[in-house]
Amino acid sequence: MADKQKSGSSDGKEKRRKESILDLSKYLEKQIRVKFAGGREASGVLKGYDALLNLVLDNTIEYLRDPDEPFKPSEETRNLGLVVCRGTALVLICPQDGVEAIPNPFITQ
Repeated sequence: MADKQKSGSSDGKEKRRKESILDLSKYLEKQIRVKFAGGREASGVLKGYDALLNLVLDNTIEYLRDPDEPFKPSEETRNLGLVVCRGTALVLICPQDGVEAIPNPFITQ
């Protein structure tokens, strides 16, 4: 009976562990910027992450949004400190250094 339980659970198939397509290990202890579904933006030092892309950020700063244009961040910020960011809410993860705004190439003027 014990043999049936062991062979029944394996069936020659092994569960594959899901791997993340992002390698965030190179950004550990570095400043990153994240954007969330809904338009919020924050930046902080990446302290940890998991396979579901839940992030732990330290010294986090949230960029407050312009009241007239909800998806445009304003110059105002607020300090949040240590934050856990839920992976399902993340839209964008990028390094803070090396980021610059460019004009939209799809808008004709």
